[in-house]
Amino acid sequence: MANTVQSLLAGSVKTASDEVLAALLRLPEDKRNWSPGGIARTALDMVAECAINNRYTADLIQTRKWAIDDMEAYNREKAEIAASGLESVTNLLKENTIYLVDVIERVKNEDLDEVVVIPYGTGPLSDIMTYPYWNMKYHEGQLNYIDSILGN
Repeated sequence: MANTVQSLLAGSVKTASDEVLAALLRLPEDKRNWSPGGIARTALDMVAECAINNRYTADLIQTRKWAIDDMEAYNREKAEIAASGLESVTNLLKENTIYLVDVIERVKNEDLDEVVVIPYGTGPLSDIMTYPYWNMKYHEGQLNYIDSILGN
C-alpha cells in the first residue's frame, strides 16, 4: 500500500512504537518502575497503556464498536501488564503494534469517513486511526521528561 492515509498511519504507528520503546530503554533499569514525586505514573505503566490501547484501537477499527465498558477492569489489566516486567511489556507493545499496523493497512478508502461513536464523541474512522500514534508520541514525551528529571 503506497501513498495512502493507511500507509502513512501504519508507518507512523510503527515508528512511534519503536521510539516509545527506545525512550523506555534509555531510562535506568531502577527508574522504569519509579514514580516521579511518588504520585506520577511510572514509565512501565505508560508503555503498558500504549500496548493495550494499540490492541483496543485495532479492535475498534475492525468492529467500529467501543469495547471498554469497565474502566476499573481496564486499569487492572494495565497494572498487571506493567507489573509483569520490562520484557512482557515490550513484547506486548511489539505484538499489538504489529496487529494494529495490519488492521490499519487493511482499512478500505471508502471506510475512512465512516462515523464511529465512542464515549468521548463521534468522528470519522480516520480520526480513530490516528489515536495510537498520538498516544505513543505523547507518552514518549513523558518518558523523555522522566529521563530529563534524572539528568540524562
